[in-house]
Amino acid sequence: MAMAAITNPQLSFNLFNCSVTGREASISRQTASRIRYRFSSSRWLSLNSSSATNRSFDSFKSRCSIVNTDVHLNHVAVEDEDISTVDIGCCTTPIVQLKSDVLEAESLSMLTGDTYVDSLLTTLPVLTEEEQKTLAATPAHPEGLYAFYASCLAGNLVEQLWNFAWPSAIALLHPSLLPVAVMGFLTKLVIIIGGPLVGKLMDHSPRVPSYIFLNVVQASAQLLSAAMIIHAHTVSPASTSSILLRPWFAVLVLAGAIERLSGVALGVAMERDWVVLLAGINRPIALAQANAVLNRIDLLCEIAGTSLFGILLSKYDPVTCLKLAASLMVWSLPIMISLTWLTNKLSTGVLDRAKCCQASRRTSDEGPLPDAQNFVNTGLEAIKHGWREYVQQPVLPASLAYVLLYFNVVLTPGSLMTAFLTQRGLNPSVIGGFSGLCAFMGVAATFLSASLVRRFGILKAGAVGLTFQASLLTIAVAVYQSGTLSQRSPLLLFLCLIVLSRLGHMSYDIVGAQILQTGIPSSKANLIGTTEISVASLAESLMLGVVILANDVSHFGFLAMLSVLSVVGAAWMFCRWLLNPTEEQRSLFSFDPQL
Repeated sequence: MAMAAITNPQLSFNLFNCSVTGREASISRQTASRIRYRFSSSRWLSLNSSSATNRSFDSFKSRCSIVNTDVHLNHVAVEDEDISTVDIGCCTTPIVQLKSDVLEAESLSMLTGDTYVDSLLTTLPVLTEEEQKTLAATPAHPEGLYAFYASCLAGNLVEQLWNFAWPSAIALLHPSLLPVAVMGFLTKLVIIIGGPLVGKLMDHSPRVPSYIFLNVVQASAQLLSAAMIIHAHTVSPASTSSILLRPWFAVLVLAGAIERLSGVALGVAMERDWVVLLAGINRPIALAQANAVLNRIDLLCEIAGTSLFGILLSKYDPVTCLKLAASLMVWSLPIMISLTWLTNKLSTGVLDRAKCCQASRRTSDEGPLPDAQNFVNTGLEAIKHGWREYVQQPVLPASLAYVLLYFNVVLTPGSLMTAFLTQRGLNPSVIGGFSGLCAFMGVAATFLSASLVRRFGILKAGAVGLTFQASLLTIAVAVYQSGTLSQRSPLLLFLCLIVLSRLGHMSYDIVGAQILQTGIPSSKANLIGTTEISVASLAESLMLGVVILANDVSHFGFLAMLSVLSVVGAAWMFCRWLLNPTEEQRSLFSFDPQL
């Protein structure tokens, strides 16, 4: 009796109680792939021979463990000759080819030449198509994901309320777009510079502590901003130029910049990192559903926040409304912190696990973590590294189309539109209703985008959304240029066209998020994500610079024309990329039936 062992770094076959000849076998090695297969169970197989011979074997045990490899057993070298079979006593057994596609579709078997062996190897269990879809639609950590949704609900409600509150309150100070435009412009500059640095810090910091810290910073900045605006409403009114030179306005700009930078970092962490871990990166249906839920939460919070503050502002003075908003900020912060801790606990500590890019494994071009001595150099290196990684990403045209949409700072429910409508004398409840309807279109887009993806594929669905938005905004600008907005009906038609255009905008926003999640490595999600926001902020700041120069309300038509041209350019760029796919694009989106 002899025992033979054939081994490979990822593959091992052990034959026990077998009688074999003294032949040497060799197995060709293959480069490891990303596909992972593991067969943990062992099978004992018996073979009884009718003839009495000392070369029969009583039992055969096979144990196969394949990890991160694509295995091929091609030939066996026997006495300097390649043969395709191995003689084991009276049996002649051919070499079996093991490939990933075979393991997925076919059961394994071993055949003999001289003796027919029934059930030599038990058929390996393979999930049915329905079971695979069920698994793909099941989140990896459902309880943690639900707690994460609750945390996002608490944080987004306050954030969306404040995003509507501060431009409304500032617009009531003086009939000009200049204060709002200046504050937005300087805020975007801070995001352009600080975005990559914050993203790099988050990629090298523990998730939960850094997330809680950013929530505290954001809430503190919101409270400070509210205090400054309350102070501005209590002092005597001043001209626009003197407002920009007041100390409270400088503090307001600084606090607003910190608040937005923290909000951007939190948003990137939620959408590009946390949700992927909780839903499961290898569970595409669950991840798509989680993305849709996050968008619905954000948009429903926008509806609730804008409508609530609009109603309050129509009934009470701005100072009272700001005090109520500040109270909501104070009460929501401990709730968010508790829900963040609960999310990590219910997900069995998945958020505590080390990231792919640890500090001990950093590459030389990433540089050391910043401290008091090299903070500036590290910041500049982080910005350089972030922009380099952003330019080299495989889905750059889709990201640039998303950036072009940020040039549209006028025909969108934002601070400038709120200030414009406020200065035209519209009731605050009507303005809040307009913002709420825009958000409602976003909620509808979370359902519409799924139908678009099923019908057109993920890439063509994005093109449909951009084209729809560009068409409706072109009509809206034509209505505005007709000069009839002084009447009520044309103004409502103008606003309705903007509301409907949000359906296309949010459809692309949802589809684009999944495109970027597919094309960007998880180890660089925060870095590239915050850099993308920095590039988008650069585009928005350029447009806000134009608004600063043309801050009079009479120039709104010119600003609206520039906005619609940016949307048309985004649609053209994405469609051009779609019509000329590269091999890397085909590889990344091989699951898209329309590509």
